Amino acid sequence: MNSLEKKSFYSFLALYIISSSVFIIFGAYFYLNSQRASSERNQALNIEYISTTVSQNIIAAHMKGRPYSLKKYKGVKLALFDINTQIKEGFLDEDFKPKSPGTFELGKYKFLVSDAPQEHLDIKFVVVQAPLLQEEIRQLKQDVILVMCIAIFIMIILAWVLSKLFMRPLHEKIRQIEGFVHDTAHELNTPITALSMSVSRALKKKSYDEKILRNISISTKQLFDMYTALSYLSFEGKSQEEESLDISKVLEKSVQYYKELSQSKNIDIEIQAQAFEYTMDVTKLNMLFGNLINNAIKYSHPNSKIYIRLEEGLFTIRDEGIGIDKEKLSQIYERYNRQTNYAGGFGIGLSIVQKISQEYKLSLEVESEIDKGTIFSLQFSR
Repeated sequence: MNSLEKKSFYSFLALYIISSSVFIIFGAYFYLNSQRASSERNQALNIEYISTTVSQNIIAAHMKGRPYSLKKYKGVKLALFDINTQIKEGFLDEDFKPKSPGTFELGKYKFLVSDAPQEHLDIKFVVVQAPLLQEEIRQLKQDVILVMCIAIFIMIILAWVLSKLFMRPLHEKIRQIEGFVHDTAHELNTPITALSMSVSRALKKKSYDEKILRNISISTKQLFDMYTALSYLSFEGKSQEEESLDISKVLEKSVQYYKELSQSKNIDIEIQAQAFEYTMDVTKLNMLFGNLINNAIKYSHPNSKIYIRLEEGLFTIRDEGIGIDKEKLSQIYERYNRQTNYAGGFGIGLSIVQKISQEYKLSLEVESEIDKGTIFSLQFSR
């Protein structure tokens, strides 16, 4: 990864970890408080229930004229205090003397004092002693912290994986852009060098022969094609007004436009075109034909032929070039994707062809065989 990718990667990773950690910590905090409140509420209800049950049993025993024996309850201790606030029955761990009903804390314990017996059997208070939940809450905190640490650890691993996945398309796009910039510099260098050499030769000879003018014309057209392609990619949302065109005439002009380029490789272009009316942007139609013709010339062997047909709205162009591997046919329309270094280019021509075809709902098909050539077909429907 380059410095920009590393910065983006670690920024995303840090943002994900920090935000997720904050959510985990807040979640753990609220869970801990909820569990503590729940435990305290359950304990309060339990000792209230025990106190009420004991009080009812005392009153019932008094009403029936029979003695009352204090039972044991799990997790708590009980004591019955007489009217002199002396323990009549039971046992408490703390030296606690009740003075009024209510809930009190002393040492490590909570005490619930109830006067519900109403001095039946000379019992004034029922006192229920329960341990404070400090140990239980401490254990709960440890469990929550342990789970929180495990969750953060898993989240960090997940964040790393997600960051890698997040960076993968960005890395691919940056790689494509870097390759595009490199190819652009290389492609611009070729026609500019040719123009410079042709002008220098013309100045030295002080005359302008056909070869020099042809080189200048080819180089100028190459630069114009680059400009057109880059302009379309930069401003593809803008277009001229559509008009009804005889696409056969536009096709013939495109073939004538690339005639010098085909002649430089001694490639013969054979064209048969029937008149066909179609409504679209003439600039995009020129790009459509131009990219396909230019590609056919670039990837054709010298001294070969290119066959162009336009019959009843079906356009086909067949070359005798290097061909395309069938396994790579599905990738040829990807922007900045170049399948071979046989000829120069940006890897955007066929991407533009596909985009324009989709815009006008043209059926685009390709057939190819290595070292035998390629056929592109476009169906213009009325």
